[in-house]
Amino acid sequence: MSDTASSTITVPRSLFIFSVFYGGMVCIAGVLGNKQVSLGPLAVEAGIFPFLLLVILSSTVAALHGKATADNLVKYGFIPLIGSILLTALVYAIPASPKMDAKYLDAFNTMMGQTPRIWIAGIVAYGTSQLLNVYLFDRLKSSVGQYVALRGAIAAVLSQIIDTLLFVTIAFYGVFPITDLLLGQMLAKVVLSAVMVPILITALVRLGQRLDEQ
Repeated sequence: MSDTASSTITVPRSLFIFSVFYGGMVCIAGVLGNKQVSLGPLAVEAGIFPFLLLVILSSTVAALHGKATADNLVKYGFIPLIGSILLTALVYAIPASPKMDAKYLDAFNTMMGQTPRIWIAGIVAYGTSQLLNVYLFDRLKSSVGQYVALRGAIAAVLSQIIDTLLFVTIAFYGVFPITDLLLGQMLAKVVLSAVMVPILITALVRLGQRLDEQ
């Protein structure tokens, strides 16, 4: 009887670390989105920060490990996203302990009691915008070259416009006028994408290269 050599799959260090971080940002984005923050004249939902990190991480993985790997990262991101939604729905449905302080229960119900329409909007907007970001980042290589900061910024701006359009329309169309909300969120995301993405994607690509050299 011959010995069968066992094969092992080696995951690059940067891919492992960025994937773990990516999954965490997918889960926390919806929670942070319950607060609006003021950035000078811009009023934005705080969920924009983890969503921008998702864009930066997917572009970074595309730069280091290719488009196919980045696409898989986005697709696997549906697992923690949908899992967190289902778990939130389960916890929300379970009766609260009578010992729980009423003010904390009210705060929890206000934050976590989102409608299925908002959950669906989040899932659709996440998948579409993140896959579009990876696609654009990869396609821009032919015209922009290896300038990851510029490619990342352009891809982030365009994908975040689509993200806002999809989420706000699906979640709130017919509930109240959405034009002002759409324009405000798009402006905020464009500005933040142009400012944050070039710096952070350059830093993460360099960090990933160093991690993979160890």
